[in-house]
Amino acid sequence: MTIPTPLTEDAIHDLLAKIPQLRGEIAKVIVGQKAVIDELLVAFIAGGHCLLEGLPGLGKTLLIRTLAQAVDLTFHRIQFTPDLMPSDIIGTEVLEEDHVTGKRFFQFNRGPIFGQIILADEINRTPPKTQSALLEAMSEGSVTYGGQTYALDRPFFVLATQNPIEQSGTYPLPEAQLDRFLLYLNIGYPDADEELTMLANTTGLHRPRVDPVMTAADVIQLQVLSREVAINEDLLDFINRLVRATRDRSLPYVEKWIRWGAGPRAGQSLALSSKARALLAGRFAVTLDDIHALAAPVMRHRILLNFEAEAERIETDEVIREILRLVPEPTSPLPR
Repeated sequence: MTIPTPLTEDAIHDLLAKIPQLRGEIAKVIVGQKAVIDELLVAFIAGGHCLLEGLPGLGKTLLIRTLAQAVDLTFHRIQFTPDLMPSDIIGTEVLEEDHVTGKRFFQFNRGPIFGQIILADEINRTPPKTQSALLEAMSEGSVTYGGQTYALDRPFFVLATQNPIEQSGTYPLPEAQLDRFLLYLNIGYPDADEELTMLANTTGLHRPRVDPVMTAADVIQLQVLSREVAINEDLLDFINRLVRATRDRSLPYVEKWIRWGAGPRAGQSLALSSKARALLAGRFAVTLDDIHALAAPVMRHRILLNFEAEAERIETDEVIREILRLVPEPTSPLPR
C-alpha cells in the first residue's frame, strides 16, 4: 500500500483527530488502564509489536480484541498450547487436483499469521520451536515456506499475552524472541471504583458496540508521520547513554545486579516509541518525559538480571529507575 508523503496540513489534522476517537472506542469496553492503553497505542503507531503480561482476568485479551474492532484491520487470534506446531501458525501445503486437467499440485494454505492484528494468546504455553515461527513475521513482515516468501499485509501488529503465575507447563520466551517486541507492558489490578464499574458493565445484558474509526491507510500514515517527529540530538545522546549504562561494568549496580544489558535495538525502540508517544499527545517533538515514561516498557525485557538480584528480589523496573536516576540528563534546556 503506497501512502503519499508528505501529508498536507489538513490531512495531518484530520489524522490526529482520529486518535481521541480511537481512545474513545476502546474506553467503551475497557475501564481504566489508561497508561496501558496509551502504551499499547504507542507500539501500534510506532509500528512495533507488544507483549502484555498480567494476572488472569485483567482483560488482556479483551483489550487487544477491542483495539482490533476499533480499526478496520483483519484480526486473527492464535491460542498457544503445548501441542501447537509451526505449521498451525504459518500454514501448510496441501495436495490439490485440477478437475479439468487431472493434474495434481501443491497449494499453500495460509495460516492465521496472515492477518494485520495478531493476538498470540498465552504465548509462553507453547515450545520454543513454535514460538520461533513468529520471528521472521515479526522482524521481516514476511513468511517463508518451502523456499517461497510470502509478504504479510501492512500494517502488521503482533500482540502477545502471557500470565506470570502459570509456571507449570510454560516455556519462557528466549531473548531473541523477547527482543522482537517493541514494548513489554505489565497490567495491574484496577482500583476500587474501576472494578465496581467493570462489575456493573459486564454483568448485564448490554454490550457496548465498538465502531472502527481508522483504516489500514490511516494507521500506516500515522506510522510514517511518527518517524518524522523531531528528536533533539541531546535527547538521542541521552537515550544512547541510558542503554549503554546497562552494560557498563564500572557502575556498581550493573556489576551487582545485571547479567546482560540492553542491546542497540533498545535505543532504537526507545527513540521510535518516544516519537510515537509525542505524536499521540499532538506534539511533533520528543521531550524528556517521553523518554522517562517509556524507558521501563522498552528495556524491562531487554535486561537480564543475575542470581544475586533474584535472591534479593530486585526487579528489572527498579534497576531501570536507578539507571534513570544516575545517568545525567542533557544540560541544555529541553521541554519536558
